[in-house]
Amino acid sequence: MPTQTDNGGSPGQMTGHAAIETEGVTKRFGSRAAIDGVDLYVPRGSAFGFLGPNGAGKTTMIRMLLGLTHASAGSMRVLGHPVPSERGQALRRVGAIVEEPRFHPNLSGRENLRIVAAVRGPEVQARIAPALARVGLSERADEKVKKYSLGMRQRLGVARCLLADPLLLILDEPTNGLDPGGIQEFREMIRAMVEQENRTVFLSSHLLDEVEKICDHAAIVDRGKVIAQGPIAELASGGAGGARNELIVGVDDVELALGTLEGSELVREARRSDEGLRVLLSGDIESAAQVNASLVRAGVAVRRLEPVRHSLEQRFLEVTSRLDAPVAQEEVRA
Repeated sequence: MPTQTDNGGSPGQMTGHAAIETEGVTKRFGSRAAIDGVDLYVPRGSAFGFLGPNGAGKTTMIRMLLGLTHASAGSMRVLGHPVPSERGQALRRVGAIVEEPRFHPNLSGRENLRIVAAVRGPEVQARIAPALARVGLSERADEKVKKYSLGMRQRLGVARCLLADPLLLILDEPTNGLDPGGIQEFREMIRAMVEQENRTVFLSSHLLDEVEKICDHAAIVDRGKVIAQGPIAELASGGAGGARNELIVGVDDVELALGTLEGSELVREARRSDEGLRVLLSGDIESAAQVNASLVRAGVAVRRLEPVRHSLEQRFLEVTSRLDAPVAQEEVRA
């Protein structure tokens, strides 16, 4: 399985075993590249976050994966099928929401789902009630959709996706309009789909905190390019083999501690901080015990020693140029 890379690349050839694989996918609108040479690898049975600021190219990428617009260059496979040449086969077990889900406003939520089920076949009718229950709309299912909040329409959109019994769900900014309680319910729902039902969920978002809580893997996209991708923990720490193993160390004598650690082969850098010291290790986190022992031998009382938790937000700000660049124009909707 490909590991995290800082240029967004997936090593090796397309295997067909991933839920989504792309190589060199580009989408141009005139001279502007909305998507620029994107390589993605989305493992099956995972929640995958496609993370980037508004206007970064997320919706354009989703529309290409669904065959709603064609790529200018590159190749894509969805559930092992090339898109767009085998789009029908690829999407048979895919549920998707692109932007805000649309419904017949004067029909109830249940009636809207019945229309979709009628197109798919009689066996799908039996999935309507479980789908409504899964998204928490059973008690409101017989109300007209025009009375639904945006958050309720988002949940009804997920219920509509579930009618296909999908192996893959593709969700575009799915937590828009949800209150904190609704976001928590959505998070639990997605994790259950992945962990209990072995579905794959590909969701785009600009909400870093939610991606970090929901997803196993992610790709960071900015200005149409995937800058980094891989497991969430590796992305946050800086990547496999390149993690910053850093400690917060609370001591009674900062000067003595700094003098003790200066020149130590265990330590790449030690500096003062509000917590006492920040110590960047030369090796892996296991050497923290040796650092502690060396301080104690030198007569330093160590009150606190713990690894620094690196967040996805920190990593995102490191690798994107958005804060230093003019505000990008909104994505062109094909």
